[in-house]
Amino acid sequence: MNTKGFIFDLDGVIVDTAKYHFLAWKKLANGIGIDFTHEQNEQLKGVSRVKSLEKILSWGNKVISDDEFSELISKKNNDYLSYIEQMSTQEILPDIPKVLNYLTDNNIPVALGSASKNARAILQKVNLISKFNVIVDGNDVTKAKPNPEVFLTAAQNLEVAPENCVVFEDSLAGIEAAKNANMIAIGIGDVTILNKADFVFKDFTEIDLEFIAQL
Repeated sequence: MNTKGFIFDLDGVIVDTAKYHFLAWKKLANGIGIDFTHEQNEQLKGVSRVKSLEKILSWGNKVISDDEFSELISKKNNDYLSYIEQMSTQEILPDIPKVLNYLTDNNIPVALGSASKNARAILQKVNLISKFNVIVDGNDVTKAKPNPEVFLTAAQNLEVAPENCVVFEDSLAGIEAAKNANMIAIGIGDVTILNKADFVFKDFTEIDLEFIAQL
């Protein structure tokens, strides 16, 4: 039997950090006189910081200097970091421990594949870092999803062939990255948005261990 490898995105799959990104981006946008909504925040999911700020500026028809741009990026990150500083195990999304425990108990290789540069810090905060054999985050890769680099790197480090990997993702860009890597893509979230995935579940409470075993 070919060993399967399981790769998890972080934000929106293991923990809900989207709300902290929302607060930090809203603070930034409002600070320069731009309105910022939850709908707009949805459009920034899985998008790099630089691209996110470019989008916000275009929504507000604002042009700023390169220096101010860099300053805003680091300010946003500092605000975000101060929010995640307060994270605890209560931030773990429902039934994630059930699935991670099942995989680790059965010696099935598990990786994290996230664009977040704060992934390791977050996993420590919520006490899950020991569940991952491999962590690939924004510090290890240069190309953003839908480029499959993050997942291919994770598969390589797990020593599992890409076609034997299963990816859990909550963003469309992430699902596309998994498909581009020739992996099984499982969407966590809204089926109308994640319709390119092989399977879609609202959250992990809908996934039983029988399904994981069959994968």
